[in-house]
Amino acid sequence: MFAVAAVLTAIGAASPAAVAIIAPIALGFAAQYNISAFLMGLMVVHGAQAGGFSPISVYGVIVNGVVSDAGLPQGEIALFLSSLIFNILIGIAMFLLFGGLALLRAGRVSTTEADERATAQRSSPTADNSSEDEAEERGADRQPDKDADEGLRRLTGQQALTIAGLVALVVLTLVFNLDVGLVAITIAVVLGLFAWRTQSEAVEQIPWSVVLLICGVLTYSAVVEEIGTIDYAGNSVASVGWPLLAALLICYVGAIVSAFASSIAVLGATIPLAVPFLLEGSVGAIGMVAALAVASTVVDVSPFSTNGALVVANAQNVDRDVLFRRLLIYGAVVTVVAPLLLWLAFVVLWGG
Repeated sequence: MFAVAAVLTAIGAASPAAVAIIAPIALGFAAQYNISAFLMGLMVVHGAQAGGFSPISVYGVIVNGVVSDAGLPQGEIALFLSSLIFNILIGIAMFLLFGGLALLRAGRVSTTEADERATAQRSSPTADNSSEDEAEERGADRQPDKDADEGLRRLTGQQALTIAGLVALVVLTLVFNLDVGLVAITIAVVLGLFAWRTQSEAVEQIPWSVVLLICGVLTYSAVVEEIGTIDYAGNSVASVGWPLLAALLICYVGAIVSAFASSIAVLGATIPLAVPFLLEGSVGAIGMVAALAVASTVVDVSPFSTNGALVVANAQNVDRDVLFRRLLIYGAVVTVVAPLLLWLAFVVLWGG
């Protein structure tokens, strides 16, 4: 899932679009095979960020365009590799820390066993409000319904139509560059028309609290940006007399703002703030741009960001409140630690 998300963003998909496509599949797979939803969510988001700065990606085009317009040295491949390597290292660390070793020790799992466990979990009336461990215990105790198990192996018309909708979503967003939100809603309406008897149940499963939370945060971020708060903070940091300290502070500004807002908007706003002292030559331009760009996107695992919210919304058979808190804590740790590590690696040691 990490690799698939990375490939999608590397060939041009915006990170939220790639996560919107992969997260439902990945988290459904995690529920079926008893993999931690938290771990799977981290793999999807960090995978999307890993490929996010290829020269033909949305992030890459934005950053490289700003660098080119400012007359700074170009480092398209260096930027791409910086994000790729940093997110791969994080992915490996998270895999080892949050259940990957147990998965390796478990070895292969038969699809029949996984189907039976998934059926047992879905048959539990409290599955949506339970933790992953509780869901696993109930799945072990309950006998799966035979008809439901047969339904997992036989592709129904509604399932085929859903798969067609996912393919259409990928093609329309990646090839024709249409808005992922509008396309997704349109496909959902079409699916609802063909499944009118069950569409109300699907609407009830939408995590409206998460939707309202993200809408509120995005509105607040837009207001803050419109009244000039971000520009004021960035200009204040850029005016610091010590270039290395200014570089570190700008990385933190990008990370903190991006944890609550669109990374695309943050990249377009923060990188130009670093241009004045980059032109002075006191800090390596390529290394600084790489550190700032990666710091502004690696925090997208926060549940306040679009990517993190998509993970929470698509989680199955887990307590979403618990998952939300875990992502919030993890996002806070990344926001504090990642800019410092990136600054040390790309600005202080490498220099660029």
